[in-house]
Amino acid sequence: MIKIQIVLFDGFDLMDAIAPYEVFCAAAMIAGGTLHVELVTAEGPRSVPSGMGGLKIEASGKLNPQQAGIILVPGAAGEVEGDGPDSIPAILGRAAQTELGSLMRQVFERPAVGQQIDERQALERQAIEEQKDERQALQQDIIVATVCGGSLLLAMNGLLEGRHAVTHHMGMEVLAAAGAIPVAARVVDDGNLVSGGGVTSGLDVALYLVERELGPKIAHAVEQLFEFERRGTVWRNTGMDPGQAARKDGGARSEMEHAKTGHSVTDHARTDDIETGYSEADHLKEDHPELVGSMPYVKDTALPASAFDGDWDIAIATPIGNMQVMLSISSVDGQIQGQATQANETVPFLNPVLKDGKLIWSLRVTKPMRLNLKFEVAVETDRMTGVAKAGMLPASKLTGTRRS
Repeated sequence: MIKIQIVLFDGFDLMDAIAPYEVFCAAAMIAGGTLHVELVTAEGPRSVPSGMGGLKIEASGKLNPQQAGIILVPGAAGEVEGDGPDSIPAILGRAAQTELGSLMRQVFERPAVGQQIDERQALERQAIEEQKDERQALQQDIIVATVCGGSLLLAMNGLLEGRHAVTHHMGMEVLAAAGAIPVAARVVDDGNLVSGGGVTSGLDVALYLVERELGPKIAHAVEQLFEFERRGTVWRNTGMDPGQAARKDGGARSEMEHAKTGHSVTDHARTDDIETGYSEADHLKEDHPELVGSMPYVKDTALPASAFDGDWDIAIATPIGNMQVMLSISSVDGQIQGQATQANETVPFLNPVLKDGKLIWSLRVTKPMRLNLKFEVAVETDRMTGVAKAGMLPASKLTGTRRS
């Protein structure tokens, strides 16, 4: 029997959770009870208010991160615009900081059952029995599924670093800022992580999982019962990339161009950069990302870099509360360097740039959530003002004073 845990948290989106719940229950009915579905929370059985008018749903159990099967994490419902406490990013941020975040971390760090088999026992088995055991082990492992903002919730805890995933189209930039690899598809299959896009994609995610685990006949029967056909192609990181043949052909053309004229297509492109303002430094950052953060600052203003030097006590007003940060900034040999310290975490500035009287840089932070933030600040004597931003999230106001 495949056990499915659908996770609820305060402010969850009703359709994200209930649509998959109905699909799984229908599949269990059609397939003779081969599925068991339960609504759970990180805290245990309780009444959980949704983000749609506060409608409450009863969860009957506590999330078990060690239980084999499927764990589905929905997104949130709330204000789409703004950075108030009832906005979707704020609801997801609060949920990520509850026990749910630590429980889901246990899920991702749990080794596959197949990896726990004693190697000496495996060597003693016959080939056919070994294959059978491996299949059973894979079936007993955990699949994490997300709908809409559920992938953002996990990404905010640093759990989707380098993983292919999708979320609602309005949150794709934030998903990237949190370290995931966003894929613009209805459903994305990244092995033991299956994610869905907008709210109604919960139907598609659940139907795909039914097909993947129980086969197409059961999934088709559920589709007929619901009078709904799964939409779009499920994206998987296999096969030929789009435009792969064209890129190969383009490479051949560039070699021919170089042979005839002595100049490559790239040479022409970089000549055109003079008109577009795209500098050689920009190309260097693209070709050698490991150098980002150690490159000289760009000085487009009469304001000296030393105006930003010193230690700064900073407050950033975010939707989930104020963050207290200390910035240490210095300019040495034509370069701006800096680091930020918050909650016992110190991270260096990435690609600091002095432009139009403002200092601009990026930071990869993990607390209170995993995000790639872009900062833009100005100074007046010993006072700093500016903003911090991640993707399409509303900008957070930044204020601070120079300590030394």
